[in-house]
Amino acid sequence: MKQTRFVKAGKVEVKEVAKPEIEKDDDVILHVVQACVCGSDLWTYRGLDKKEPNSLNNGHEAIGIVESVGKAITTVKPGDFVIAPFTHGCGHCAACRAGFDGNCQSHSDNFSSGYQSEYVRFQHANWALVKVPGKPEDYSQGMLNSFLALSDVMATGFHAAKTANVQKGDTVVVVGDGAVGLCGVISAQLLGAKKIIAMSRHADRQALAKEFGATDIVAERGDEAVEKVMELTNNAGADAVLECVGSELSTNTALKVARPGAHVGRVGVPHGNVEFPLAFWKNVSISGGIASVTTYDKSVLLKAVLDGQINPGKVFTHSYNIDDVDDAYKAMAERKTIKSVVTTD
Repeated sequence: MKQTRFVKAGKVEVKEVAKPEIEKDDDVILHVVQACVCGSDLWTYRGLDKKEPNSLNNGHEAIGIVESVGKAITTVKPGDFVIAPFTHGCGHCAACRAGFDGNCQSHSDNFSSGYQSEYVRFQHANWALVKVPGKPEDYSQGMLNSFLALSDVMATGFHAAKTANVQKGDTVVVVGDGAVGLCGVISAQLLGAKKIIAMSRHADRQALAKEFGATDIVAERGDEAVEKVMELTNNAGADAVLECVGSELSTNTALKVARPGAHVGRVGVPHGNVEFPLAFWKNVSISGGIASVTTYDKSVLLKAVLDGQINPGKVFTHSYNIDDVDDAYKAMAERKTIKSVVTTD
């Protein structure tokens, strides 16, 4: 089968490898219909994180068809169409029961990798996989893209909004205009925010943020961005802030635009020297982390997509065959596309 491998910084390529097999009773083998490239995948591609040359690639988002199941699997069967979250919750530990399946306490191997492939072995699958009604051919390409978004970015944007405690009528600031930030805009609107200020410097992302429900766009950065947000909020600041980048600048900006007593939901994976000195002096609550993908998909997001209430698949602006996966990475690294779909057929 075809599988994407990390060759070196600035290069990934497809290799022929053996098809995975069931190894444990709670395994499921999936035939991947679509995968994609995540912004976090670009860290090694850009040489920002170290990775062994010629190793399994990072890709961790997919939708697919169940090929075979282990003896312990009772929730899906061969032929089922599923969303494969990047996390592998058990559904019954304290963390999962509390709605934080991204921090499942039952598994040490809780995260996906190598999903830009024709087939994948999904571990701890019984509760974590999200079954989609029907078959892929029952849906438009746009719907398939939205299902794919539910494997990570839509759930991660929703996690930012939930941990920021977005309430009906709130003023919300979204820091970051990548796929997660744009899904954060969708999430803020879904939860009833009245004013949504999206921070973006790119025209295509600004337009999509507006389509998703942003009422205002702030193109400035740093202190200029803070001043602009304060103008838009009558110097009050935001009730909730969604931090969707993870850098020192984005974190400081998020804390500065939050009003006293506000909540900041952080889902940008921390990079660099990130501290929280401002939070104490403003009584700002900071929460967030790894998204609860399965919990959100099963309780809210899948139905919202099926009902046409949200359309997160629009963050995928270009599609590539798996044979052209390096082009999919280059397009994102060069900001020629917001998020790349990778198809296996």
